[in-house]
Amino acid sequence: MKTALLFISLFFLNYVSAQTLVIKGTVSDKKTGEKLPGALVHMKATKSAALTDYDGAFILKPDSEQVLPLIIVITYLGYDDMEIQVTDVSKPLLLKLSENKRVLKELEIKDSRITERQKQAPLTVETMDAVAIKQTPAANFYEGLALLKGVDMVSASIGFKIINTRGFNSTSPVRSLQLIDGVDNQSPGLNFSLGNFLGASELDVQKVDLVVGASSAYFGPNAFNGVINMQTKSPFQFPGLSMQVKSGERNLLETSLRWAQVFKDKTGEDKFAYKFNLFYMHADDWHATNYDATSQSPVAKNNPGGYDAVNVYGDEYTSNYFYRDPSARATDHGIGYFLRDGYKETDMANYNSKNLKLSGAAHYKLDKKNELIYGSSFGTGTTIYQGDNRFSLKDILFFQNKIELRQEGKYFIRAYTTKEDAGNSYDIYQTGILLQNGAKSDAQWSNDYTSFFYGSNYTSIISNWAQQNLYWIDTLPVSQRSNAFENYLLKYHYDSLLLFHNNSRAYANTFGTARFEPGTARYDSAFNAITSTYKNAGGSKFFDQSALYHVAGEYKFKLKDFDLTTGGNFRLYAPYSKGTIFLDTLPSQRIYNREFGIYLGIERKLIDNKLKISVTVRGDKNENFNSGWNPFHLKTGKDNWDITDWNSSTNNWNPMNWLWSPAASAVFVKKQHVFRFSASSAIRNPTLTDQYINLNVGRATLLGNLKGFDSLVTIGSLLDALYSGQSVKMVYFNVDPVKPERAQTIEFGYRGNLRQDLFIDVSYYFSWYEDFIGYKIGAKVDWPAGSPFVNNVQVYRVATNAKDIVTTQGFTIGINYFLKKYLGFVGNFSWNKLDLGGSSDPIIPAYNTPEHKYNLGINGRDIHSVLGNFDLQHWAYGINWKWQEGFIYQGSPQFTGPVPAYGMLDAQVSKTFPALYCTLKIGASNLLDNRVYQVYGGPSVGRLAYISLLFELDKWK
Repeated sequence: MKTALLFISLFFLNYVSAQTLVIKGTVSDKKTGEKLPGALVHMKATKSAALTDYDGAFILKPDSEQVLPLIIVITYLGYDDMEIQVTDVSKPLLLKLSENKRVLKELEIKDSRITERQKQAPLTVETMDAVAIKQTPAANFYEGLALLKGVDMVSASIGFKIINTRGFNSTSPVRSLQLIDGVDNQSPGLNFSLGNFLGASELDVQKVDLVVGASSAYFGPNAFNGVINMQTKSPFQFPGLSMQVKSGERNLLETSLRWAQVFKDKTGEDKFAYKFNLFYMHADDWHATNYDATSQSPVAKNNPGGYDAVNVYGDEYTSNYFYRDPSARATDHGIGYFLRDGYKETDMANYNSKNLKLSGAAHYKLDKKNELIYGSSFGTGTTIYQGDNRFSLKDILFFQNKIELRQEGKYFIRAYTTKEDAGNSYDIYQTGILLQNGAKSDAQWSNDYTSFFYGSNYTSIISNWAQQNLYWIDTLPVSQRSNAFENYLLKYHYDSLLLFHNNSRAYANTFGTARFEPGTARYDSAFNAITSTYKNAGGSKFFDQSALYHVAGEYKFKLKDFDLTTGGNFRLYAPYSKGTIFLDTLPSQRIYNREFGIYLGIERKLIDNKLKISVTVRGDKNENFNSGWNPFHLKTGKDNWDITDWNSSTNNWNPMNWLWSPAASAVFVKKQHVFRFSASSAIRNPTLTDQYINLNVGRATLLGNLKGFDSLVTIGSLLDALYSGQSVKMVYFNVDPVKPERAQTIEFGYRGNLRQDLFIDVSYYFSWYEDFIGYKIGAKVDWPAGSPFVNNVQVYRVATNAKDIVTTQGFTIGINYFLKKYLGFVGNFSWNKLDLGGSSDPIIPAYNTPEHKYNLGINGRDIHSVLGNFDLQHWAYGINWKWQEGFIYQGSPQFTGPVPAYGMLDAQVSKTFPALYCTLKIGASNLLDNRVYQVYGGPSVGRLAYISLLFELDKWK
């Protein structure tokens, strides 16, 4: 009986093993420890096989009838084949191949480093793996993403860089999503990620997938134009110690450390692991010193009375005070435009950029398949952020906590929280205005200026000029006389006018309460008082302790003919600004905003697994918005503009009130050639700023637009009315409440190896944007009927939706040519175009993307084989030239203008010392120091040369 039971037990265990048998592992170079992508791992005498990915990892699933022990064979061109017997699959295999010197001498390396999974992805996916991260010529891996095809990067400062794709690029990337191990990395108050300022440490990043295009069906709302998906290193797979130090120009100093450790149970199985990361950086930030005239300046730089400069704040034009008409008669003595001095950003900004990031995670294996993870991260620092104004994010704090239960490839349940604290952050632009007004009001300064100007001997001099030369002006039509007089003075008496204006300016700045002069103790005292006082109390400081709470889950089913994926999520936004940013001035006005989402995906393979068809549909609901799109053409009985009550309205659960994001794709594989087609959609809920903002940015007040605005006055007609003193010239318009934005995209693509060493990736897309969210500017005007004078003018900038459909299209091509292991060529070209379709809608789209751009690069490793006996073993290099066409950047009125075309050269060379387990790297971004603007109003970015030393003691065995 016991024998029979033993036999049955062994049979049952073998059967279970056969059903669930999965072999995992990594393949690396035995001498250097470098991971080997593209290695073939296959079962001996069977068809079961797998290729290693960018990180040398593989997952091999034997045929269902096979049981342990098994024999697998590993082959990789240029290395000796390895054959091993597998008797235990409870932990990953660590396979190390030895180089075949004879083969290396006789054959070329045909390593495409493009995995099969990448080739067969239905969307355009760009990937940067651990090897590419270490070898990028850019100053850090995040900047290196800009070298991928179709990618835009803008730099608001040395610590604040933003990645975006397919247009509508800005320093506020609300149309892209950034995930780190599935966790949204956005700032809860701003509703977008701050680049990698609060992200993952470079030492802990295993790979970055950049999903390009509308992806809401796969990733949820706001995955509108793309997703930056970062995956960090598991402590089970990457135990040990790694350290890096980097130093460079602009006093750059970067230090980072990663430590991970694994603990086994009594049977020798991996049971518990943890990791810890530390990153610190400080550098002297780039200075914003663009002193060209803004698009809002009424005069050019040569105006004797001054002008409105881009990176000078407080010098803005106010028609009530800073203009005196030279008059319709030559003998009158108007002085034209005269503007205040303002304050340069360099006098107000904190350019001491620094960044500290700490993170840790604990992984516990409940059994061989299920894993429980708790992770926590903290970030803080100081940098410059550019939005509607330029802001100093000073001592900002950022906290994230996550708990997740998962079975890789089967399911996950994930919950996380994100909290932030603005610290001592302040509005640089507003600070300049408050400094001006703190010394003297615009009205008083204008009065002092004009009193001195007219009190000088200017009047007699102008009268003399007029009597001698300008009687002909009186013969002109009245509408032309003032311009003719002004132009005459500027042309023939410019130096005299400049002197008169400079003397008047000096008097107005010193008479009575003098101007706060930078560099003085009086200025420092006023500056510190303003930047330490909250905005709603008369200062420029922010209070922001906003939070975000998110719960999500997913489960994958394997049916007979289909793979089924289903999931959902809930999110709660809890902005908290005490009225300094949002409409939460009183404690009773606390804001909470909730979102739900559900999705279902089906995938099936046909034609002997050559054709993969997938269909996904996702529904999302934000409590403030009904769906503007009804896929079944049914009436819901609700107005699209209604703001529904989450707690009481059952209509929230009507599926017609949800936003639906369907997507479908087809991928056909024929040997080394992959053809793909996708039709996808995306939604973008209005951000918290679109809904609730209440922020004075100097020239305008930004207000949330949940209810719409009536009777705003166009700015152009307001200026005409003010100049003429006739209120009847004002033109009124209404602004509808903001609602979600939608996009649909079709895409065709091809990926494949035209030869074993030549990989090409081509794609074309066309997108339709409905209810596109932009903004309009208008004014509320208090102008009593019949009066020539205005009581009050308040300018607003409000988010709203375009009435017409906006379309974009684009084409990208990328080529990777691996001539030899030590010589590879990469190149990509992108074309993107916005088409407003002849629309007369005044909405501002802020496309902010060059029509043409390209990258050309050369890279290689192990270049010792080129020079024979001259030993250059373990050397690697990378060179990249990036070029983009100029375009008009549309931001706030202060920061709208041209970004000229530019080219940048990045380069690096590195040397690995296997005996010391370290790599020395020397490189530079923008090597030729070609000073460029990447965003209008931002800094002029130059060269950043660096040297780094990386220790990877996790390879120390």
